[in-house]
This record gives sequence, structure tokens and C-alpha cells, in this order.
Amino acid sequence: MGKLVYFSFFALILIGSLFYFSGKQPALNLPEGTEKVTLFKSASCGCCGAYSSWLGRKGFDVGIVNTDMASVHRKYGVPEDMTSCHMAIYGNYFVEGHIPIEAIKKLLVEKPDIKGIAMPGMPSGSPGMPGAKDGQFIIYAVAKDGSTYEFMRV
Repeated sequence: MGKLVYFSFFALILIGSLFYFSGKQPALNLPEGTEKVTLFKSASCGCCGAYSSWLGRKGFDVGIVNTDMASVHRKYGVPEDMTSCHMAIYGNYFVEGHIPIEAIKKLLVEKPDIKGIAMPGMPSGSPGMPGAKDGQFIIYAVAKDGSTYEFMRV
């Protein structure tokens, strides 16, 4: 009887570990076609790689393009005061910075008539960034005319 309990406990730990360490989380139930992401980043930025890995664990298929970020920001119309170290493209939207999954999901599900969303800088505790979260993250919408307004807080 003791061996059976030991074996069952070991099997349970093994199966749980496989699910935990498999990396990918359950599907986000996003609109079809939105799981493919292109991440533009500077080749020298380490946190961008961490953010890319985080997106992969969230279920996105991430393609990485090392590039000059200033030219990417100009191409997609990201206001200078809204920039960060990387930008992802989800369909017709840009997502600038270390944006939490709640904001990405809201953008892709609600499909607002905007260029994209941005969280300027590199806030501590945001996805891909070390440290503790220092309060709410403010995510901004960038309208088609380049103006910005608060999209949400996380």
C-alpha cells in the first residue's frame, strides 16, 4: 500500500510539472488570426527578448525583427512621447512597450478605430521587466490623427 501511495504522489507531481513547465498557457479566445505577432526591437535590448518570450508563453506566435526603432516609430505613427524599446504588430494595430495581456486582449476583441496602444517607458514589474509593480500601468490609445487618450489602467 505504501508503494502505491508513493507512486501515485510521484505521478501527480510529474503530470502537474509537465503542465506548469510546458510554457504555453491556455488559448486566450482571441479573434482568429490575431495570434501572429511581429515584434520590432533593437538588437541590443535584453528586455525585448524577455517580452517576446512572455508573449510566446501567452500563446502568441512571435516573429522578431531587429531594427532601428526610430524608423519603425515614424512608419507606424507612434508619437515621440509614447515610445518604448519595442513595438509589436497585431493585424492592423501597433502595441508599443511592455503592455500587459489585459490591454492586448481588450484591443483585439473590441477592435477600436485607432492606430494602436502604448505604454511609454519601461515600467518596473511590467511584462518582460524586472522589479515590483509600482502602481497601476496606464495604457494609452493612439488615435488615427496621432492624438492620445487613456485606453485603460491595469
